[in-house]
Amino acid sequence: MNFNVNYFLSVFPQILPYLPVTLFITIVSIMFAIILGLAIALLRSNKIIIIDTLFALFISLFRGIPSVVLLFIIYYGLPQIFPVLKQMGATTAAIICFSLKYSSYLAEIFRASLESVDHGQKEAGLTVGLSKIQVYRGIILPQAMVSALPNTGNMFISLLKDSSVAFFVGVQELLAAGKMLTANSLLYFETYLAVGIVYWLTVVIYSWIQKQLEQKLTVPYHR
Repeated sequence: MNFNVNYFLSVFPQILPYLPVTLFITIVSIMFAIILGLAIALLRSNKIIIIDTLFALFISLFRGIPSVVLLFIIYYGLPQIFPVLKQMGATTAAIICFSLKYSSYLAEIFRASLESVDHGQKEAGLTVGLSKIQVYRGIILPQAMVSALPNTGNMFISLLKDSSVAFFVGVQELLAAGKMLTANSLLYFETYLAVGIVYWLTVVIYSWIQKQLEQKLTVPYHR
């Protein structure tokens, strides 16, 4: 096997400057996805048939369309229908794509977490004079969010890896950096192995942070 160790090591300093772009897309997208997903979960919890049906369709649609297809629809397709979107950048299109797609997953995660909270706590809060907003804000949401944290973290990891499809619309992120290097060196294995290791190490670091956060947030619920 002809493995170029020197070239392999030289790849890391060349691709690491592109890591902030990947992290930016991932973090901004997951923030919007959390907000939208939580809003959908709360609205569906009211059990209004029309609203529930519409959001069920939304979830089914965005969970069913592959990320790269959805990205092409947003970046190439929507400007044909709405000319004002012709000025939309590739990074913006990627963020919209991932925000919509992952909000559909998070909506189901949050809905399950909300339903896992004992309904009696809601009734008790209303009985002592708290408003419905106060009950959700002070009792239900804190418990639901702690319950949803592990799966939300998994969604962040999936989004981090999924962000590589932004390369297809010209976003200069990790995979794009690796692609440019292979065009010159033709050393595919060494280059993409280095790219994969950067993704892996990023996931390892995030997983450690998430574990510490979970331990800290679950302390009040330990018996």
